[in-house]
Amino acid sequence: MKKFSRETRLENLKRMETETFDLFIIGGGINGAGVARDASMRGMKVGLVESSDFASGTSSRSSKLIHGGIRYLENLEFHLVFEALSERQKLFSMAPHLVHPLRFMIPLYETGRVGMTKMGLGMWLYDALSLFQAPELHERLSVQESLDRLPFLKKDQLLGSYVYSDAYMDDDRLVHETLRSANEHDAVIANYVKATGVRLSPDGQVEALKLKDLLSGRTLEVKARHFVSTVGPWSDEVGSQFFSDWKKSLRPTKGVHLTFEKSRLPLSSAVVMGTEERIVFGIPRHEMVIVGTTDTDFSGNPENVNTEREDVDYLLGIVGKYFPGSQIKESDIVASYAGVRPLVSDGSDTEGKTSREHVIFTEPHGLTFVIGGKYTTYRLIAKQVIEHCLAKFPIEDRVRWIRCHTEAPINPLVTEESFTEREHLLSFLRLQTNLNENEIHWLSDRHGPECIEIVDRYGHELSYSQYEVHHAIDYTMCMNLLDFFHRRVPYVLAHKDHGEEFLSLMSKVFKERFLLSDEEVDLQKSRFHQELHHEFSWRK
Repeated sequence: MKKFSRETRLENLKRMETETFDLFIIGGGINGAGVARDASMRGMKVGLVESSDFASGTSSRSSKLIHGGIRYLENLEFHLVFEALSERQKLFSMAPHLVHPLRFMIPLYETGRVGMTKMGLGMWLYDALSLFQAPELHERLSVQESLDRLPFLKKDQLLGSYVYSDAYMDDDRLVHETLRSANEHDAVIANYVKATGVRLSPDGQVEALKLKDLLSGRTLEVKARHFVSTVGPWSDEVGSQFFSDWKKSLRPTKGVHLTFEKSRLPLSSAVVMGTEERIVFGIPRHEMVIVGTTDTDFSGNPENVNTEREDVDYLLGIVGKYFPGSQIKESDIVASYAGVRPLVSDGSDTEGKTSREHVIFTEPHGLTFVIGGKYTTYRLIAKQVIEHCLAKFPIEDRVRWIRCHTEAPINPLVTEESFTEREHLLSFLRLQTNLNENEIHWLSDRHGPECIEIVDRYGHELSYSQYEVHHAIDYTMCMNLLDFFHRRVPYVLAHKDHGEEFLSLMSKVFKERFLLSDEEVDLQKSRFHQELHHEFSWRK
């Protein structure tokens, strides 16, 4: 695959200054990445900028689930569930190294709002909306069968449970892989480039975008036939900055998650824990267990969102209620993370009732905005954005670009077949590397057959973290230590020391690869620690 690196970034900035694009995108989260991939695969000339690291906003702060949304059935949002379940099935084949099937248990209690009969009907409806193509259909479990699956589940007043299928994913890496695919189709992409304003034509339409390279301080202007904003919770900020007549569209809400070691909360499946306000998930992954999320209205700059004491107490209370025998306490928390959902303001009484539907609209000056939506449906959202934008182009262009190709694998080296038949891959890693068995499975699970290229490219004697960092620098446009630890590997969320044991070795790699001075390396380390302090400021 083509490199997607610092050098790529510098070349792309030169192209942005001199070329005119068919479509130019502001925002490098999952929706921006999806739009860039869709448009470039159709043959459009595409550009994209992100003001920070790719996926640094909401797209790396999710529950990391690909799911239909069982709770949306209660809101009668059947169309949203159907769309999401259809897209879930596509993502299994598009990205088998990033999207993994997972069983979910819903324990039901005498004091709950939903009984076994009503939930059973919901389970059948959920399977039906997936066209019965879920990895496994739902099961009904008795009290004893439920306790056999989860021995430390609260037994008092337990009626039984249901078990159904959905999936978990690597959210930030899905963004990076989607952008890599767009890069393969000649999309011109750069991170750490901020859109600072627009230049309007005499008739008031956007004809150029003003940009600032945040790493060099240089300013530039890019021209395109059409512009799209996919900045999520920053939509109102960008809209009001660009246009004096902007009307606010968002109802931002904050979502907080906690992570635990699997040994401390040994879940055999994901668990759906209900409250009066919303659903909280307990999600086992190969490297950790995630518990979340909260859902509270948020105001202010999304960059400043963080976990607060009341968020921690709320989630610990839910875990304690459902698993009293686990005696989970604050000291068991490995990490926390917080994000802002860019929900569309729809007049709902509570944030929990606000719809997760997305909207696509072109404001009067010709800039198309995408707001809201579910992570699971990002591919479909991108398709709809392109179809919306094509109406702005002449008929001959619409005919050329009419076909969507994004159901193809995101990484051509990783197909569903190649990922499932991987014993030869494990054998290769055992014979050709010095990795231990856990590291061999991590590398093969995360990268599929591409890990053979990774090992051959960088040598057979490296450590697991060295393979990851070199690949991140060369193929995900990773620009600094903070971005590596937060969005390229799960060290911050899954390790008690948040990756501190690897910091010295990774610093040496960045110093050599980027020709950094000791002072520049120290500054990157300092920013890494400052980010940890900001996120974990709730700790006593």
